[in-house]
Amino acid sequence: MRRGGLFWGVVLILFGGLLLLNNLGILKVSFNLLWPLFLILLGAWVLIGPLIFRRSVESEKVSIPLEGAGKAHVRIRHGAGRLEITGGAGANDVASGAFGGGVEYRARMDGDTLKVRMRVSSDFFFPFPMFNTGGLDWSVALNNTIPMSLDIGGGANDAHLDLTELKLTELRIETGASSMELVLPANAGFTKVRIESGASSMNIRVPDGVAARIRASGGASDISVDPSRFPRAGEVCQSADYETAANKVEIKAEMGAGAIRVR
Repeated sequence: MRRGGLFWGVVLILFGGLLLLNNLGILKVSFNLLWPLFLILLGAWVLIGPLIFRRSVESEKVSIPLEGAGKAHVRIRHGAGRLEITGGAGANDVASGAFGGGVEYRARMDGDTLKVRMRVSSDFFFPFPMFNTGGLDWSVALNNTIPMSLDIGGGANDAHLDLTELKLTELRIETGASSMELVLPANAGFTKVRIESGASSMNIRVPDGVAARIRASGGASDISVDPSRFPRAGEVCQSADYETAANKVEIKAEMGAGAIRVR
């Protein structure tokens, strides 16, 4: 049994026992007390759980076969740690790399599309993803010969995504309190980018020769877009040649209390 499961098993038994004693009239328990007690136990686990159950993190090398697919949809769920994504996987692999803490993945064919789901090994998850232990460093190479959509979710991580070589049709990013360096594809035709971010710092680079249309919003966010490359046109910032460009990206970003730079 994982240590996180053991901890919360004990908590559930404790609360269940208190409720049983209350119902039997053996012990008078105030329900107004149970909820604050639960929050105290939860807070204690968040603060000291990673320290008590800290262990060395081994790196696992994994290659996921392409299986002759003509397209791919890759979904990556990563917790705390460092995440690096580039092109350069082998011709017969959809993805390969080194995964600190291990990786669990599923791959299935849907027509000519290979759908891949990757996540941190369950041995390194606390009962809630946002409380995942740190230090889970992933270095992932993706296939750059086939059209691909990429869906990335992360917590408090440090992400470096160099997608220059990928034939990316769609990119979705959902992240929390993270730092991200993102380089978009240079020769993918049209790429749709959707970003939802919390308290993050995000630097986005659009390669030379690639046009962009950018729509960014956020209540307490610092949003900066290079006006020399992407002058404002109404509610968007857009390259002058966006409509006719052979390679272009459409970026929609919704930020919380963070900063985003597009260059």
